[in-house]
Amino acid sequence: MSAVLTAAPFTPTFLNEASIAKFSTERYDRMVGAGIFTPDDDVELLENYVVLKMPKNPAHDGTALRIRKRLSRALPTGWDIREQGTLALSDSRPEPDFAVVREDPADYTTRHPTPDDTALVIEVANASLLRDQRDKARIYARANVACYWIINLEERRVEVHTQPSGPGAAPAYASVQNYTPGDAVPLVLDGTTVTSIPVADLLP
Repeated sequence: MSAVLTAAPFTPTFLNEASIAKFSTERYDRMVGAGIFTPDDDVELLENYVVLKMPKNPAHDGTALRIRKRLSRALPTGWDIREQGTLALSDSRPEPDFAVVREDPADYTTRHPTPDDTALVIEVANASLLRDQRDKARIYARANVACYWIINLEERRVEVHTQPSGPGAAPAYASVQNYTPGDAVPLVLDGTTVTSIPVADLLP
């Protein structure tokens, strides 16, 4: 395990990649509700930009399957796993690979989870690595998402971001820890470590 510090970028990487248009979250929600954007469009709203999501390859999908199985065994009562479900943030509607959220009486059929509902967000990164390390980290830190994991397939490690700054000029996580095969990643929910998951169980 090692610690790394990363400088907060000022220009979103997706502005040079696949941004489509800029909308408020309210307008984006209305367009999704009206069927203007559908799951087939494979987009998400990041910092008010509608952005094409990165394509997924077998390594990504196989890793996601491993994570889902491992998390399902690890989560205590009162928590659910959402896979590629929308999170409601102030300027974004990201669809992370996984989010660990509090159970909701209506199973989130009437609203999206917010940061207050969310203990952990996970992104599986290969082609999306730069976006996940820079843009998604900034977005989740601004929203005060407590813990953010990047499953870094290129460098075979789990990058654990904690201590979000919240809103500000350069939102970031104060702590970034790298866990490699041979380490175990603590699963922290509401400030309590409920278990530790071997990195080898998460990486292909």
